[in-house]
Amino acid sequence: MLKSTMYSARSQAIEPFHVMALLARANELQAAGQDVIHLEIGEPDFTTAAPIIAAGQAALANGKTRYTAARGLPELREAIAQFYAKRYQVNIDPQRIMVTPGGSGALLLATSLLVEPGKHWLMADPGYPCNRHFLRLIEASAQLVPVNADVRYQLTPALVEQCWNQDTVGALLASPANPTGTMLSKSELAAMSTALKAKQGHLVVDEIYHGLTYGVDAASVLEVDNEAFVLNSFSKYFGMTGWRLGWLVAPEQAIPELEKLAQNLYISAPSMAQYAALACFEEESIAIFEARRQEFAQRRDFMLPRLRQLGFKIEVEPQGAFYLYADISAFCEQGGDAFSFCQHFLESEFVAFTPGLDFGRHRAHTHVRFAYTQNISRLQQALERIERGLKTWRAKY
Repeated sequence: MLKSTMYSARSQAIEPFHVMALLARANELQAAGQDVIHLEIGEPDFTTAAPIIAAGQAALANGKTRYTAARGLPELREAIAQFYAKRYQVNIDPQRIMVTPGGSGALLLATSLLVEPGKHWLMADPGYPCNRHFLRLIEASAQLVPVNADVRYQLTPALVEQCWNQDTVGALLASPANPTGTMLSKSELAAMSTALKAKQGHLVVDEIYHGLTYGVDAASVLEVDNEAFVLNSFSKYFGMTGWRLGWLVAPEQAIPELEKLAQNLYISAPSMAQYAALACFEEESIAIFEARRQEFAQRRDFMLPRLRQLGFKIEVEPQGAFYLYADISAFCEQGGDAFSFCQHFLESEFVAFTPGLDFGRHRAHTHVRFAYTQNISRLQQALERIERGLKTWRAKY
């Protein structure tokens, strides 16, 4: 058996998801008959909408199983472009859209195209961890910028100015963001665009949680910057997590290089998923997605005040995604940290949620993330268990 030291430094530099250890234990407990409530998974609990399933089944039945062009089905790229026109009033040439295997495929293309070895992008800390790991895979890195509630956990032009150095080549923003659910307004996106252009840097925006916003619609960076790169996915709003389908919008001049990369890295996104995704833009499907958006809003409005009442400090009300990022400092004054806190609730109350360590380094030991990807009755059960578990946690410390 090969020793791990014989594997690449690149591979060993990729940090594990700490929540996976908790998830493995949660699955053990579940297999042993315990009723585990999962608030750790960043995946909608709704299954794929019926019209999409029907379209996928029809594609399989009709033999639509061959490779597509590396850019993706022309009719799907056209449908995505029409979606931008209708939702954002932005005219995007379908030729600028690359259909990818998930949002991860879009990130793989963008990092491979834009970042030289030894260079880096600015990223907010806390943030989605895989982003920095993609950079490590191409021998680049992320420059993690500590952010707090005063800037709603987002990068700002002032932080770009402060943190930019000779190896910085761009910034990756996320709006709405994981794990905080905060968003950047159109004016804030415009300001970030101006700041990046002043540095001759790339602006890349993760818009994967667009559609899952509450009380406000998310602005696309393409409304203010036609040269920005946009990562998106069919996983979250469209509910197609397991189908592995996403897209990248890029400047026209970048497409030939991106197409070449796609041809070499993955040939094409799954053909059945692409045909199924055509149904995402039908009125019947959009109505289903919007009803689910309302359900997520109700869950957020149910969970947020109750966690605060229990003593969790949630400084910024999330406007999007399906997460609550909570400061647990008040519970750890006498000892313990986020990971042991999560372990305690899993072992004693069978409620699973995610330690802040999975989202960066800044104040990670004093934060946890709750995903409201369960129905309200299940969330009520979770809150009752959390309230009970806090008493036994305090008895420990």
